[in-house]
Amino acid sequence: MPVSERRKRILEILEGETAPVTASELAARFHVSRQVIVQDIAVIRAQTPYIISTCRGYTIQQRDACTREVKVCHREDAAERELKIIVDAGGLVKNVSIKHRVYGRITAPMDIGSRQDIEEFLALMQDGKSSLLSGATAGYHYHLIEAANAERLDLIEEKLKQAGFLAPLRSWERDKG
Repeated sequence: MPVSERRKRILEILEGETAPVTASELAARFHVSRQVIVQDIAVIRAQTPYIISTCRGYTIQQRDACTREVKVCHREDAAERELKIIVDAGGLVKNVSIKHRVYGRITAPMDIGSRQDIEEFLALMQDGKSSLLSGATAGYHYHLIEAANAERLDLIEEKLKQAGFLAPLRSWERDKG
Protein backbone atom coordinates (compact mmCIF):
# COMPACT_ATOMS: atom_id res chain seq x y z
CA MET A 1 0.00 0.00 0.00
CA PRO A 2 1.39 3.43 -0.91
CA VAL A 3 2.34 5.71 2.00
CA SER A 4 -0.22 8.35 1.00
CA GLU A 5 -3.00 5.76 0.97
CA ARG A 6 -1.97 4.41 4.39
CA ARG A 7 -1.99 7.92 5.85
CA LYS A 8 -5.40 8.59 4.37
CA ARG A 9 -6.71 5.34 5.87
CA ILE A 10 -5.16 6.15 9.28
CA LEU A 11 -7.02 9.45 9.31
CA GLU A 12 -10.26 7.69 8.34
CA ILE A 13 -9.79 5.19 11.18
CA LEU A 14 -9.20 7.95 13.73
CA GLU A 15 -12.23 9.90 12.51
CA GLY A 16 -14.38 6.77 12.77
CA GLU A 17 -13.35 5.75 16.29
CA THR A 18 -14.70 7.22 19.50
CA ALA A 19 -11.87 5.80 21.64
CA PRO A 20 -8.14 6.47 21.16
CA VAL A 21 -6.24 4.13 18.84
CA THR A 22 -2.66 3.18 19.73
CA ALA A 23 0.25 3.26 17.31
CA SER A 24 0.69 -0.47 17.93
CA GLU A 25 -2.91 -1.18 16.88
CA LEU A 26 -2.45 0.83 13.69
CA ALA A 27 0.89 -0.85 13.02
CA ALA A 28 -0.75 -4.27 13.26
CA ARG A 29 -3.56 -3.23 10.89
CA PHE A 30 -1.14 -1.99 8.25
CA HIS A 31 1.65 -4.55 8.81
CA VAL A 32 4.27 -1.90 9.50
CA SER A 33 6.32 -0.97 12.54
CA ARG A 34 5.04 1.23 15.33
CA GLN A 35 7.73 3.79 14.40
CA VAL A 36 6.34 4.03 10.85
CA ILE A 37 2.91 4.84 12.31
CA VAL A 38 4.41 7.48 14.63
CA GLN A 39 6.05 9.11 11.59
CA ASP A 40 2.79 8.87 9.62
CA ILE A 41 0.89 10.55 12.46
CA ALA A 42 3.46 13.36 12.59
CA VAL A 43 2.91 14.05 8.89
CA ILE A 44 -0.88 13.78 9.20
CA ARG A 45 -0.91 16.14 12.22
CA ALA A 46 0.97 18.78 10.23
CA GLN A 47 -2.06 18.96 7.92
CA THR A 48 -4.73 17.95 10.44
CA PRO A 49 -3.92 19.64 13.76
CA TYR A 50 -7.00 18.38 15.59
CA ILE A 51 -5.43 14.92 16.06
CA ILE A 52 -4.14 14.64 19.61
CA SER A 53 -1.91 12.14 21.31
CA THR A 54 -3.07 10.77 24.66
CA CYS A 55 -1.59 8.17 26.99
CA ARG A 56 -4.13 5.72 25.50
CA GLY A 57 -3.40 6.48 21.84
CA TYR A 58 -4.32 8.91 19.09
CA THR A 59 -7.74 10.48 18.85
CA ILE A 60 -9.59 13.28 17.13
CA GLN A 61 -10.02 16.32 19.34
CA GLN A 62 -13.67 17.10 19.90
CA ARG A 63 -14.57 20.32 18.17
CA ASP A 64 -17.80 21.20 19.92
CA ALA A 65 -17.94 24.76 18.75
CA CYS A 66 -21.35 26.38 18.49
CA THR A 67 -22.44 28.80 15.81
CA ARG A 68 -25.08 31.49 15.73
CA GLU A 69 -26.07 34.09 13.19
CA VAL A 70 -26.59 37.60 14.52
CA LYS A 71 -28.02 40.62 12.77
CA VAL A 72 -26.14 43.84 13.30
CA CYS A 73 -26.20 47.38 11.96
CA HIS A 74 -23.59 50.11 12.06
CA ARG A 75 -21.80 52.67 9.95
CA GLU A 76 -18.74 51.59 8.00
CA ASP A 77 -16.41 53.33 10.44
CA ALA A 78 -17.65 51.08 13.28
CA ALA A 79 -16.66 47.78 11.58
CA GLU A 80 -13.38 47.55 13.48
CA ARG A 81 -15.09 48.06 16.84
CA GLU A 82 -17.76 45.48 16.01
CA LEU A 83 -15.20 42.84 14.97
CA LYS A 84 -13.05 43.51 18.06
CA ILE A 85 -16.06 43.02 20.33
CA ILE A 86 -16.66 39.61 18.76
CA VAL A 87 -13.08 38.29 18.77
CA ASP A 88 -12.22 39.76 22.19
CA ALA A 89 -15.17 37.84 23.64
CA GLY A 90 -13.91 34.59 22.12
CA GLY A 91 -15.78 34.52 18.83
CA LEU A 92 -14.73 33.64 15.31
CA VAL A 93 -16.52 35.60 12.58
CA LYS A 94 -17.14 32.87 10.00
CA ASN A 95 -18.88 35.01 7.39
CA VAL A 96 -20.85 38.12 6.59
CA SER A 97 -24.21 38.12 4.82
CA ILE A 98 -26.79 40.56 3.68
CA LYS A 99 -30.39 39.85 2.80
CA HIS A 100 -31.35 42.11 -0.03
CA ARG A 101 -35.02 42.34 -0.96
CA VAL A 102 -34.20 42.23 -4.68
CA TYR A 103 -30.99 40.20 -4.92
CA GLY A 104 -31.67 37.81 -2.05
CA ARG A 105 -29.00 36.54 0.30
CA ILE A 106 -25.36 37.34 -0.44
CA THR A 107 -22.68 35.74 1.76
CA ALA A 108 -18.91 36.13 1.87
CA PRO A 109 -16.44 34.15 4.01
CA MET A 110 -14.41 36.03 6.64
CA ASP A 111 -12.81 33.65 9.19
CA ILE A 112 -11.74 36.49 11.48
CA GLY A 113 -10.67 35.23 14.89
CA SER A 114 -8.04 37.69 16.11
CA ARG A 115 -7.11 41.34 16.15
CA GLN A 116 -4.41 40.55 13.57
CA ASP A 117 -7.11 39.13 11.26
CA ILE A 118 -9.08 42.34 11.76
CA GLU A 119 -6.08 44.50 10.85
CA GLU A 120 -5.46 42.47 7.69
CA PHE A 121 -9.14 42.64 6.68
CA LEU A 122 -9.32 46.40 7.22
CA ALA A 123 -6.07 46.92 5.31
CA LEU A 124 -7.66 45.25 2.29
CA MET A 125 -10.62 47.65 2.56
CA GLN A 126 -8.40 50.73 2.88
CA ASP A 127 -7.27 50.76 -0.74
CA GLY A 128 -10.58 52.40 -1.63
CA LYS A 129 -11.46 49.91 -4.37
CA SER A 130 -13.65 47.78 -2.13
CA SER A 131 -16.35 48.51 0.39
CA LEU A 132 -18.14 46.58 3.08
CA LEU A 133 -20.94 44.32 1.90
CA SER A 134 -23.27 46.01 4.39
CA GLY A 135 -23.06 49.21 2.34
CA ALA A 136 -25.71 47.72 0.05
CA THR A 137 -28.19 47.47 2.92
CA ALA A 138 -27.68 50.73 4.83
CA GLY A 139 -25.33 49.06 7.33
CA TYR A 140 -27.54 46.07 8.13
CA HIS A 141 -25.80 42.70 7.88
CA TYR A 142 -25.42 39.33 9.54
CA HIS A 143 -22.43 37.47 10.93
CA LEU A 144 -22.21 33.74 11.46
CA ILE A 145 -20.20 33.55 14.68
CA GLU A 146 -18.52 30.46 16.10
CA ALA A 147 -17.58 30.12 19.77
CA ALA A 148 -16.71 27.38 22.23
CA ASN A 149 -20.23 27.21 23.68
CA ALA A 150 -23.67 28.80 23.70
CA GLU A 151 -22.85 30.86 26.79
CA ARG A 152 -19.97 32.50 24.93
CA LEU A 153 -22.31 33.29 22.02
CA ASP A 154 -24.77 34.81 24.52
CA LEU A 155 -21.94 36.98 25.89
CA ILE A 156 -21.01 38.14 22.39
CA GLU A 157 -24.63 39.01 21.61
CA GLU A 158 -24.93 40.94 24.87
CA LYS A 159 -21.76 42.93 24.16
CA LEU A 160 -22.99 43.73 20.63
CA LYS A 161 -26.29 44.85 22.12
CA GLN A 162 -24.53 47.06 24.69
CA ALA A 163 -22.54 48.66 21.88
CA GLY A 164 -25.76 49.39 19.97
CA PHE A 165 -24.88 47.05 17.09
CA LEU A 166 -27.45 44.26 17.55
CA ALA A 167 -30.47 44.72 15.27
CA PRO A 168 -33.93 43.09 15.48
CA LEU A 169 -35.08 40.74 12.74
CA ARG A 170 -37.95 41.91 10.54
CA SER A 171 -40.72 39.55 9.46
CA TRP A 172 -39.46 39.27 5.85
CA GLU A 173 -35.98 38.33 7.12
CA ARG A 174 -37.28 35.30 9.00
CA ASP A 175 -38.35 33.73 5.73
CA LYS A 176 -35.95 31.42 3.93
CA GLY A 177 -33.42 32.96 1.59
